[in-house]
Amino acid sequence: MADVIQLLPEYLANQIAAGEVVQRPASVVKELLENAVDAKATQVRLIIKEAGKQLVQVVDNGAGMSPTDARMSLERHATSKIRSTEDLFKIRTLGFRGEALASIAAVSQLELRTKQRDYDTGTLLLVEGSQVTSQQPVACPDGTSISVKNLFYNVPARRNFLKSNAVEMRHILDEFQHVALANPQISFSLHQNELEVFNLPAGKLSQRIVALLGNGYKEQLAQCEEVTPFISVKGYIGKPESAKKSRGDQFFFVNNRFIRSAYLNHAVLAAYEGLLPRDTHPFYVLFLELDPKTIDINVHPTKTEIKFEDEKTVYAIVRAAVKQSLGIHNMAPSLDFEGDVNFAPIQPLRISDTAKNSFDTNFRPDALASAAARAAATPKEASSAKEKVIPERNVPPRPTEEAKRGLEDFYRSLGQTVVPDVPATPPTNPFAKDNPALPRPAEPTEPAAAELPLRESSSGPGNRVVQVNQQYLLVPVKSGVMLIDQAAARERILYEQYTQALERESGLSQTLLFPRTVTFSPQDFAVLREVTDSLHALGFRFTEFGPNTIAVEGIPADVPARDEKELFEGLIEQFRMNASSVRLDRREQMARALARRVASSSTGSRLAEVEMNTLVDKLFACSVPSYTPDGRRTLVLLELSQLQEFFRKG
Repeated sequence: MADVIQLLPEYLANQIAAGEVVQRPASVVKELLENAVDAKATQVRLIIKEAGKQLVQVVDNGAGMSPTDARMSLERHATSKIRSTEDLFKIRTLGFRGEALASIAAVSQLELRTKQRDYDTGTLLLVEGSQVTSQQPVACPDGTSISVKNLFYNVPARRNFLKSNAVEMRHILDEFQHVALANPQISFSLHQNELEVFNLPAGKLSQRIVALLGNGYKEQLAQCEEVTPFISVKGYIGKPESAKKSRGDQFFFVNNRFIRSAYLNHAVLAAYEGLLPRDTHPFYVLFLELDPKTIDINVHPTKTEIKFEDEKTVYAIVRAAVKQSLGIHNMAPSLDFEGDVNFAPIQPLRISDTAKNSFDTNFRPDALASAAARAAATPKEASSAKEKVIPERNVPPRPTEEAKRGLEDFYRSLGQTVVPDVPATPPTNPFAKDNPALPRPAEPTEPAAAELPLRESSSGPGNRVVQVNQQYLLVPVKSGVMLIDQAAARERILYEQYTQALERESGLSQTLLFPRTVTFSPQDFAVLREVTDSLHALGFRFTEFGPNTIAVEGIPADVPARDEKELFEGLIEQFRMNASSVRLDRREQMARALARRVASSSTGSRLAEVEMNTLVDKLFACSVPSYTPDGRRTLVLLELSQLQEFFRKG
């Protein structure tokens, strides 16, 4: 039998290696920026064209290379970082395998210019698909400039798998952000299609964080530091009130190398326990320094995952460092339920049974008189106390939720339910024919699915919809009883409305009284640009208003008015999650993301009787009422036979 095993040609081996090392333009950016840092550069410039598909260029003023080293740098497993096996256990540089440049050159047209400080001239190398086409001396500044043109020009299948320019640019910005954060002592700049995106002078870590992530972090940074013989933890964490719905602004660096670690992220979240709002994530930039012998960084092609020799100790120290920082900066939850962050005298006891009782308690004459008497105790105390008493007398009390519900019940008893814009025309929904007071659904919907049971009349006291734990609706039907997940049902209803709006490309919009500006990180702004058309079709109205900023003029009619920045950030995060896990049409992704985002905002809210009936009727009118867009159940039906079975003897 003939021999069948043979060595692969060098160019083919390089292309195979490139499949692991170079996955997209952002991979090239990461490798070239890390090489510039390893070369001891103090200034690094990144130039991008067409999201890296046309050009990725990194220019640095580092040590440069000799003509021989320049040629050797393009060979596989050629590196200046290690010499022996022992060196693998004391790696301090970002690169060490000697694969990056060879892999990049195998799938692109590469131009390398480099010069050492002691040389009068530099070297110019031109490479196409691993083949050096030219090498000659050239006049150039000290340092190295590497231009990677037409990435994957000789691997069309790989090029076809690249995403849109906005998505690829977001990944490039992520890699740029990681290297720039890890090295605040180096000046970085980024140009995209001839426009300057970043110009970051060398400085402190706190200045670099604000320059990269926005001025919103200027007042939200808390220093974190813990030094032990085993490990040191340094950096900054965000105050609990700065937590976001998205997970983007979380960075771990081990020996100045960016890593991803769900285990260490859990340690930080454990330190924040009890301080964060639900479904929010804190900001942190933490640098861990420990002996290279105690970690293994050679476990992943991108070197973003590492193994710790004693991960439990690392977990405990990180958690303790963050917890200590939270304590030092007095970030424990305040007991001031009115939300006033200023220290003030203890307010009189407020009874919240009704709005009237609350008013009487706060403004009774004896309380004001005693406050004035206390203020007159000393001259110095009098002026400060007077300033605090006057606002208490002038600002009307806030009606409590219980008081509001009491007013609603009062008006409802008079037959004047406080739900605006209830049409007098009876609804067309067949399930609501016995209740003429119910509103008509806002948008025309398809007939209810045949498998749903008929609803009982809601006019009788025994057939009304009941809310359970402000999460579920108990609905009597002719064949038994139905339990509806309130948030899931709303998500299904909104999804179908948004889908119809996207098909018509004319979503209803509510105009804001005053336009509001929202500033994003460059990564989020890249995603926003990609989905702008879909957002406009849903009813969002906004225009660009400066670098990474938009002016919001209107939002969809069904979206409750709230913090627009939080709304957009949540949408972008949902879009990212859907885009990475499921291959969906962009508009389908946006409809799902907005439906989930808006529905989650109503979780745990108390509904009036009319609202409950409307929600049930709209769900019954959906084309697929039983499931959310991503396949979760919206309702469970219990037949009469099942109910009877619960009460039979065993």
